[in-house]
Amino acid sequence: MDVIYRSGTKLIWSSSMNDDRQTSSEDKLKGFEWWRRSLQYRTGLGLDEEEKLQFEHDYRVKNLPQKCDSCIEYRDWMFKYSPSVKFMMEHVQKLGGNLSSKNITCDMCDGMKGGGFHPEMGILLCSNWIKDKWQLEDILTHELVHAYDHLKFKVDLTNLKHHACTEIRASALSGECRILNEIKKTGLGDFGSKFQACVRRRAAISVSANPNCSSKEEAESVVNAVWESCFNDTRPFERVYR
Repeated sequence: MDVIYRSGTKLIWSSSMNDDRQTSSEDKLKGFEWWRRSLQYRTGLGLDEEEKLQFEHDYRVKNLPQKCDSCIEYRDWMFKYSPSVKFMMEHVQKLGGNLSSKNITCDMCDGMKGGGFHPEMGILLCSNWIKDKWQLEDILTHELVHAYDHLKFKVDLTNLKHHACTEIRASALSGECRILNEIKKTGLGDFGSKFQACVRRRAAISVSANPNCSSKEEAESVVNAVWESCFNDTRPFERVYR
């Protein structure tokens, strides 16, 4: 059965989704050729749309059993040792939420998505896009913030301001916009502005995918409208610490 998860209002399909695209030959999935294709995908140089889609398909299916095993291993490690994951799990539970290994699952996802949250189904971690345990920690914390907001604030995702607020909080509190990550992407500069720019950018991207959002400009406008109150609301943390 097809299962749909939701990150913001973006639908994420599990690995039961049909995919008619054929996987590339073995020689294109390893060694120098795989490295070349990966570099080409990251830079976009000499890459047409068909090659881009083919690479995304190949990336999803390459070493899937190992990726799923690693995802489960990382998840379970975070349950035991991650301060942010343990803290958020405790606060979700205090609000009546019930999240555990039974409904925080690893599976293959379409597109470049790290994970998703669905109020009834739980949290999905996209094993085919997770590179290491620290990335999984950021993704899981992000989705746990969405779970917390759903229970605490009764988030209505058809309301763009609600959507923008939970995305701002999730990006700010999860660690995905930490300064070191942004320095790697954009170089040295004003550390404070890099963090806020990352949170704004990620929140606007998520809101722009909302069916009720008409444009990128509207998404950015909504993020700006709720920015002060939502960015400064660090509940259940006392402050942004990651």
